[in-house]
Amino acid sequence: MSPKGKTARLLVGVLLLTLASFTFSTCGGTGIDLAGGGVSGTGVSTGAITSFGSVEMNGVHYLTDNNTIKMSHGDDHSSELDQAVFRVGMVVTIHHGPNDNNALEIDYRDNLQGLIAAKSSGADNTFTVLGQTVVVSDAALFASLNLNELVEVSGFVDSAGRIRATYIARNPQSPHHGGEIEVKGFVSGLSSSAASFQLGPLPDGTGTTVAVSFSPAVGAGLADGMYVQVVTTGAQPVSGPISATSIVELTPRTVFPDKAMVDLEGLVTVSPSGSGNALSFAVEGKRVQMDGNTQFPGGGSVANIQPDVRLQVQGTENGGVLSAAKIIFR
Repeated sequence: MSPKGKTARLLVGVLLLTLASFTFSTCGGTGIDLAGGGVSGTGVSTGAITSFGSVEMNGVHYLTDNNTIKMSHGDDHSSELDQAVFRVGMVVTIHHGPNDNNALEIDYRDNLQGLIAAKSSGADNTFTVLGQTVVVSDAALFASLNLNELVEVSGFVDSAGRIRATYIARNPQSPHHGGEIEVKGFVSGLSSSAASFQLGPLPDGTGTTVAVSFSPAVGAGLADGMYVQVVTTGAQPVSGPISATSIVELTPRTVFPDKAMVDLEGLVTVSPSGSGNALSFAVEGKRVQMDGNTQFPGGGSVANIQPDVRLQVQGTENGGVLSAAKIIFR
């Protein structure tokens, strides 16, 4: 988008703000305010797409037009229709104007893409790709999946470091990623001497991880805590190690500009701790801070914030911590 286009969109948002206070309804009918504004002058909303006719996420219809930047797997698809680029269930990050629902940029990156190395039925239907465990809630879909089938997965990370799929594409093809085999996650246990590290979906290295080996050229600049995409071409084991042919640093979807207003959907990965009203918990490893002013629109309370509960946090990014103004159970 050109600077003039962005300026025009921001001015429209400011003018609309002076005319009305925007309130949008969730699928359950509870009114929620759109996250936006902040010192950075931007709103960032992250969650799973629920429908189109614009792009709906977290109960809000984000309006798109010819100026909206549409990114998929790092590629620009801005000239294409929304439904040609995105699908229901994809977890995306939407940058929008201050206090409005005009989508400036929509960014989608999968959690992983690779071959199904193992399947397991039990309390949860799960399969394994590149050492990562994927939970499938749709029993019929799970039954239809085959070993060694190429799949692309998008979803939310649970407290065990498993990916609870909200979107699965079978045999994904260009332009949405071709046949590349890759997995994203956080680096932990980096050993330069052994040229290896552990890769997992949670930033502290807990939960499901897989060993990754690399050559000196591929692993240059790596550090523990870094969020990366690892590409490989070898046969895919159940639990690793993965031999990396490419490692690229990315920005995780739980990192936001300081002072931005944030709308984050995800699963609780760490239970609340602290004293009094000053409590903190984590969503996909992202620290969320509560206080006596935190509201619970639609009901619920701190007692309902338990591991793997799906919720939505609206608040402000402060030095890497999301200060929660509202918490909505999904």
